[in-house]
Amino acid sequence: MVLLFAIIIIAVCSDQLTKWLAVIFLEGEADVVLWRDVLHFSFVRNKGAAFGMLQNQRWLFMVISTVAIVGLLIYLIRWKPKSIWVRLSIAMIIGGGIGNMIDRIFLGYVIDFIYFKLIDFPVFNVADSFVTVGCGILVVYLFYDLICEMRREKQAKLAGTAQEEKKDEGSAD
Repeated sequence: MVLLFAIIIIAVCSDQLTKWLAVIFLEGEADVVLWRDVLHFSFVRNKGAAFGMLQNQRWLFMVISTVAIVGLLIYLIRWKPKSIWVRLSIAMIIGGGIGNMIDRIFLGYVIDFIYFKLIDFPVFNVADSFVTVGCGILVVYLFYDLICEMRREKQAKLAGTAQEEKKDEGSAD
């Protein structure tokens, strides 16, 4: 559990530190080009949700985010998922959610600054990255777990069929 809280704290602190640096070095400035036409730093005040959707719905996002963060924390602490991948992904999602929630509470908007210009991807931040990677890990794990469960069921069915065939062979003698 200590590792999970460390991940949450690392996510929040790295997000807030990078946003603070973005305010100092990027606000009011031209884009900082890291790799021309591929990756830039560009200061944006995002008053919407992911990718700038639903602008100026601050209270709606705060309520939804709070419910999600509290729900995931309760799940993590009370039910203690067995899979380390589930625990890690949930910790990353919680940390990223808290990072953006801090901005919404104290600023009224979220600071975004990472711009993947190559595909004109919406500007995002470190908290968004933690949430996205956490969700990605969770989805991959859930698909993997589903495939493993389907294999176990298939093997159990095959084993049951093989036993019935043995019984049928024994009774035919």
